Amino acid sequence: MDHQEIRIGITHGDINGIGYEVIMKSLADQRIMENATVIVYGSPKVAAFHRKAIDLPNFNFNLIKTADEAASKKANIINCVDPNIRVEAGTETVEAGEASFLALKMAVADLKENKIDVLVTAPINKHNIHSDSFNFPGHTEYLSKEFGDENALMFLVSPSFRIGVLSGHVPLSQAVKYVTVDNILSKLRVMNTSLIQDFGIRKPRIAVLGLNPHSGDKGLIGTEEAEFIVPAINKAREENIMALGAYPPDGFFASGNFLKFDAILAMYHDQGLIPFKALFFEEGVNFTAGLPIVRTSPAHGTAYDLVGKNEANENSFRQAIYMAIDIFNKRREYKFLLKNQLKSQMVIVEQKGAQ
Repeated sequence: MDHQEIRIGITHGDINGIGYEVIMKSLADQRIMENATVIVYGSPKVAAFHRKAIDLPNFNFNLIKTADEAASKKANIINCVDPNIRVEAGTETVEAGEASFLALKMAVADLKENKIDVLVTAPINKHNIHSDSFNFPGHTEYLSKEFGDENALMFLVSPSFRIGVLSGHVPLSQAVKYVTVDNILSKLRVMNTSLIQDFGIRKPRIAVLGLNPHSGDKGLIGTEEAEFIVPAINKAREENIMALGAYPPDGFFASGNFLKFDAILAMYHDQGLIPFKALFFEEGVNFTAGLPIVRTSPAHGTAYDLVGKNEANENSFRQAIYMAIDIFNKRREYKFLLKNQLKSQMVIVEQKGAQ
């Protein structure tokens, strides 16, 4: 089947962070735009500031007013903020938080109207973006609300390692409350479906981590494994989801067992993100699985300490762009195969009826 040119929407994130540096360094590689139209939702003024700061004179944005005006094989940019906006490099400001949300809001509106195909988000500051308009812990929760799916999964992905988290941006004191049979089973369903339709894995193997040290040590250090995690795994197996566990996290990663699975479900944020970032920080991508749209982001944050030094590594952001393209194409192929399979089944039924 043919692969049409993909329209990639990119939000600029926190204007005082490294977002523009990693965006521009990534887009300076023309290979990204060979079969894509790129639209950055941001600010030409802010982009010019950061381009000068990192000395990238040969890179330019094509200024447009709407996504419909985007030129193919160019880095287009739409102004989403006050033209007089001020950059305070490496500093957390309310103005920067507002600029983050305005870009995200416009990109999501265009995504809903099918003006872009995928969304790649540069890092935000979760504190300064918070307001009456954005009352969410992060991108994942906001997009879940906008696209009507509360079961979205924060899925950290690299070429050889994928890990999702049961509870995302919640305090550790609250994370234990998310460890229920229904929640675990729901995330396993999302993860299994994503592995099949987004990554082309026919029969995924999923490892499930325990919550407590040594996975509870048969109830000596906690009972959540026996009460909730293992029963959820058993129910998943009844639905033909190949889930295994609950594995003690320390030994699981130390032994290299994680390489034997297509994905891992961690019980809380840091349980999953610490090993992922320790091993695959520069090539890792944060993918929001379970939504009807494709959204990716780099695995790093705003990195205020690196702003203007030309030291930010753009590889994670570049991989986020490529992964968004790959997942979009995988979903198209999956739908195409399902459609053909359905047609074949209908033909067989018709032939039997005619006999």
